[in-house]
Amino acid sequence: MSIGAEVGIAVADFATAVTGLLDHLDHNSVALLTDRKQLDLMADLLTVQSRLSGVVHTVLGQVDRAEAAMTAHGIPTTSWLAAELRHTRGEASAMVHHAADLHRFSQLGAALRDGRANDRQARAITQVLKKLPSDLGVEAEAKAQATMIGHCGDFDSHELAGLSRHLLDVVAPEVAEEVEAKRQERELRDAQQARHLNFADDGHGSTTIKGSLPTADAALIKAQIEALAQQMHRTALELRDPGVPQPTWPQRRADALVELARRIAIQQSAPRHGGDRPHLVVLIDYLDLLADCHGAGLADGTQLTAGQLRQHACDAGVLPVILGGPSGVLDVGREQRLVTPDIRHALQVRDKGCVFPGCDRPAADCDAHHITPWAHGGPTALSNLCLLCKHHHNLLEPDPKRAPELQWQIRISNDGIPELIPPRFVDKHRRPRRHQRFRPPE
Repeated sequence: MSIGAEVGIAVADFATAVTGLLDHLDHNSVALLTDRKQLDLMADLLTVQSRLSGVVHTVLGQVDRAEAAMTAHGIPTTSWLAAELRHTRGEASAMVHHAADLHRFSQLGAALRDGRANDRQARAITQVLKKLPSDLGVEAEAKAQATMIGHCGDFDSHELAGLSRHLLDVVAPEVAEEVEAKRQERELRDAQQARHLNFADDGHGSTTIKGSLPTADAALIKAQIEALAQQMHRTALELRDPGVPQPTWPQRRADALVELARRIAIQQSAPRHGGDRPHLVVLIDYLDLLADCHGAGLADGTQLTAGQLRQHACDAGVLPVILGGPSGVLDVGREQRLVTPDIRHALQVRDKGCVFPGCDRPAADCDAHHITPWAHGGPTALSNLCLLCKHHHNLLEPDPKRAPELQWQIRISNDGIPELIPPRFVDKHRRPRRHQRFRPPE
């Protein structure tokens, strides 16, 4: 069968012809094309894909309006798509709704079929058009469709969705201000009603955080996280260590969220009168605590690595709970290992901030780090403590599985100043380094 542009072709014949062409398609011929020809082909295929989507949804809309599935099989269109074509019910429902939208907004349906809009753009435009006032009138609605279709050559789907705020200014300026005010009130009310925050443990050591907030409320959190993420940078000395990876921006934002919570907690790190910051209850066998810190877990069942436990044991309010015997809890631990207000003040006076060379984090943003871990007999004393920001606290925690000369280490010098000792591959002589704030003025 030949297909001529001047002759109308039945959709059924078109589907048969396209299926035959696909059956005989030579996919290997793409490799013979020049780079430019391959890109042109890709652009053409994406246009064909969108145009076919327009045809599919036009036919699907007719099928649903005619209740063909109900007549032939006694089930609705969505059930037929799920049962016969193996779409999920959610996918089937979305397809039927999109088909109905394209039928309602007929100019948009035609634009999708003839390639003036792609499928993503069409979906975005339908959402914009459906938000228009119901009493706008046929002429204004037609003008709105034409206006949005005209922007498809310049804007992607996300940008088109954002034009909803300005569309009324074009098609019905006399009611735009009133409708916009009502829309903003409605969106704020819906956003407040839909606000939520959920934590889901994936069972493999990670927790997925998912939520929604009104935009203005989210902006407050976003601004703080972005500011903290910007501050989290590697020092010049640290950059020489190939074993310390450079975090991506999404990783920096994740670190910043944890840092934000840590800063809130540390504001009450050593209260003199009443109250205390929240505690993590860690369950661990006492012998394991003294040995290698393995086998620790939180009270809710979350397991901790040895490094996480050692880090928490430095300055977080973690009490080792020793279980056993008829009464269950025999001892709730040695709270004296926590940094007292006086020791914390002395650390701030001495260190003035993170002691890692090149780091500019102030004392208020730092943990009190036990150089010799408290669980291994290290005292809670100025001679065994220093201030480290969260990032460098992670870097300085000793790893018992690695040789000491391959790790960053810290010590207190004879004059009482913290010194960093780099791993051998950063400095083969492992010469101690001090933060520049400890250097005498020239």
